[in-house]
Amino acid sequence: MSLAKDPVHIEGKLWQIDLMEQGLPCRSAAYFLATEKPTLIETGSSLSHEILVESLSKIGYSPEDLAYVIVTHVHLDHAGGAGHMMAKAKNAKLVVQRRGARHMIDPSRLWGGAKAVYGDKLPELFGEIMPVPEEQVLIRNHGETLDIGDRTLTFYDTPGHAKHHFSIHDPVSDAVFAGDAAGIRYRTCFTGWDFEWVMPSTSPVDFDPVAVHETAQLLESLPFQWIYHTHFGRSPKAEALRETDRCAQEMGQLITSIYRPGIEIEEVETALRSWIVQDLAKRGFQAGSDIRVLDIDVVIDSMGLMHYASTL
Repeated sequence: MSLAKDPVHIEGKLWQIDLMEQGLPCRSAAYFLATEKPTLIETGSSLSHEILVESLSKIGYSPEDLAYVIVTHVHLDHAGGAGHMMAKAKNAKLVVQRRGARHMIDPSRLWGGAKAVYGDKLPELFGEIMPVPEEQVLIRNHGETLDIGDRTLTFYDTPGHAKHHFSIHDPVSDAVFAGDAAGIRYRTCFTGWDFEWVMPSTSPVDFDPVAVHETAQLLESLPFQWIYHTHFGRSPKAEALRETDRCAQEMGQLITSIYRPGIEIEEVETALRSWIVQDLAKRGFQAGSDIRVLDIDVVIDSMGLMHYASTL
């Protein structure tokens, strides 16, 4: 039985596809622009590939119709399925930030880095990676553009979460597709709680609160109204940038206050969970009695915070 949900028509030519990451709803999204040059933003992991193809079909498109597939960065929950998609999207180019391009062409180092984080659970969590032929890869540098028909997309390097991250400004949608650069929006349909909020992802190994702040300032300077997160959906620009920046600074301060050589990750996880509950209370939110729903991020965020502190 397919887990695929019906794609959501947001407005105009923009669609949102729930990739059902790890079988979870409202966790990871791809975005599809049904323009004259059909463009897919994010592929998710290879485990989401069949859901993605089925969802495109429901909109009336196949991989062969795609002109461009864009990945905001090469973490496996965003680009792990890029090779599978490009094998079917024979007419498309994979658009990627310059630092990520080589990892799409030869994913061996990307796989090795992910295995160091996730261990033997890696295939179970994200599936396998396929290389993308070099001739299908199109690099977009900071400030460069891409004409997809009725609009021109502009790409901006947006580090802080990952050095190989760019975000995409779409003036017609009045939005930026920000990947993880402007945080995660925790949706009610994911947590089961009666409120939603934005918090940054500090996963290893590139988290840098200074770069997060600089990215927030850059995005603040651009003319748009909405942030589209890969995790998950839409936030007002001001909220996403404010809370991502503020929380990144506080999370950086949290880890530097407790870090010492040899610290156990469990201690960091406990401190991070406590900070999350306290921060939500400051915002006027009451966390659920069981916050294990957040462990999909708490464990990895703790690893990223530890790596950050170890480099200071």
